[in-house]
Amino acid sequence: MPAPIEDYALLSDCRTAALVSREGSIDWFCPPRYDAASVFGALLGDEDHGRWMLRPADPHATPTRRYDGDTFTLVTRWQSVDGVAEVHEFMPIDGDRTDIVRRLVGVSGEVVFDHELVVRFDYARALPWVRQIGEEDSPALLAIAGPDAVVVRGARLRAVDHRHRGTVTVSGGDEIDVTLTWFASHLPTPPPVDVAAERASTQAFWHDFAETIEHHGPHHAEVVRSLLVLRALTHRDTGGIVAAATTSLPEDFGGSRNWDYRYVWLRDASLTLEALLEHGFTRIAFRWRRWLLRAVAGDPADVQIMYGIAGERELPESELESLPGYEGSAPVRLGNGAYTQFQGDVIGEVMVALEAARNAGVEESDFSWALQKALLDQVVEWFDRPDCGIWEIRGEETMFTHSRAMVWAALDRGVRAVEEAGLPGDATQWRRLREKVRDEIDANGYDAERGHFVQHYGSTEVDASLLLLPQVGFCAHDDPRMLGTVAEMERTLMRDGFLMRYRTGSGVDGLPGDEHPFLACTFWLVEQYAVSGRLDDANALMNRACAVANDVGLLSEEYDVGRDRHAGNTPQALSHLALVRAADALVGHSGRAALRT
Repeated sequence: MPAPIEDYALLSDCRTAALVSREGSIDWFCPPRYDAASVFGALLGDEDHGRWMLRPADPHATPTRRYDGDTFTLVTRWQSVDGVAEVHEFMPIDGDRTDIVRRLVGVSGEVVFDHELVVRFDYARALPWVRQIGEEDSPALLAIAGPDAVVVRGARLRAVDHRHRGTVTVSGGDEIDVTLTWFASHLPTPPPVDVAAERASTQAFWHDFAETIEHHGPHHAEVVRSLLVLRALTHRDTGGIVAAATTSLPEDFGGSRNWDYRYVWLRDASLTLEALLEHGFTRIAFRWRRWLLRAVAGDPADVQIMYGIAGERELPESELESLPGYEGSAPVRLGNGAYTQFQGDVIGEVMVALEAARNAGVEESDFSWALQKALLDQVVEWFDRPDCGIWEIRGEETMFTHSRAMVWAALDRGVRAVEEAGLPGDATQWRRLREKVRDEIDANGYDAERGHFVQHYGSTEVDASLLLLPQVGFCAHDDPRMLGTVAEMERTLMRDGFLMRYRTGSGVDGLPGDEHPFLACTFWLVEQYAVSGRLDDANALMNRACAVANDVGLLSEEYDVGRDRHAGNTPQALSHLALVRAADALVGHSGRAALRT
């Protein structure tokens, strides 16, 4: 069985990632890109689906772990009966290679490590051909299948029933490096990693990023780690920001709410961009805007809600039979059928983020503003169109209040671009439609009898996405309608102190089963409390939500309160960026909250 989701730490080279369990097993690794096929897939099955394990032979050895400062170099200290040793592991940032380095450091005594390598390419559908290629004093193991190859160096491994096993012994003062390099199988085997040089440059990369973070106030460590996670999920070459590092970790354990999140949602990427801009990262805004221009280029009528990391448009959803799923949660999905959905809020999110970039000093080019005008033309074209909503329902399309408010936000940013930034555009038409959709929401998206906004027209339910209305300036945080909406959320969506997205029992999403409180929504509520003056409630909820981060500060998508465990894909960009916004709100500033209504 895989480890609990919260037991995994992230290694990243800003192109892909490896997930390492507390017990020293790399159970997820998809080189060379986040959305590539797995080499180690035990996360969605067991060790027979691929893993790389390195832990003391002493079964009673106990680990404690941390990141080495503001980096993604993981340091795990093992206390065993015979001594103390550490494993320092990281993915080098420089160059075009994909490497994992695991350095064993002897602290005291002598510690014997069990070492097991189980390579299973292509989501465990390809058993590799493996052979020894090193010398006695420099062992190396080469595994090849189809287009993929890995070479593992630094410790001798021997074949045992389609696995490779060995031991590594470290004494106090010893340093032993074990490395893995993925490469395309038609190419020559890459030379060994220069571990000392790569560690120094990788440490410098992460430290340089962290040192430029502009943040002062409570929860500083959580904010810094969250911004580091957002950087780790931003592809270094293309600028695409993936929603999470994993696919198919369940929202409902044992159920079918399992989705592939290794792609770039325009909404999530836009929100991430805003969080980074709030903390001084204007250069990333330039890169993300270039990514957006490439991805969306073409007929604006074909704009999608999500793309591949390099802007790929085809993301067909299929089910993998080779992986049984996390704790049997099936199916395991590859691709995401939501790429064909219409979600009416997405252009609004993009327009809000691009305005934030403009206000932060990212100058508009003729091309970038032309794109925004074309997107606004689509908002006009699709003005009365129902949609699938922010939560990607697989039920009937409807008029979701949040989506309609984001239509308002898109038009509002267009008007402001003309009136305040002096950019050319049809502000008269956009202003007229902006007021029309506001009147429509006031009439259909607000239940005057109950005193709260509703999830969608004709419903009496609330939805956590309504917390975003004041964030984009549709109304004030202390608007009586918002206060009534929050009261209804507290009555119907709170589960043991955390906020659900919506009531799955209403049937709106067209899916079987239930889910757990959504961490991003809980942080949105922190922001709402803070800006509307409920500071004690905001601080209490913030402390409660931050406390569910794992021991190295990572958050997944949801939190299973009853079993005190993470649920859903991890680490989740939306959870971390919402944490950053909530922390900002607690010290009195937030990019969206500061906008006039």
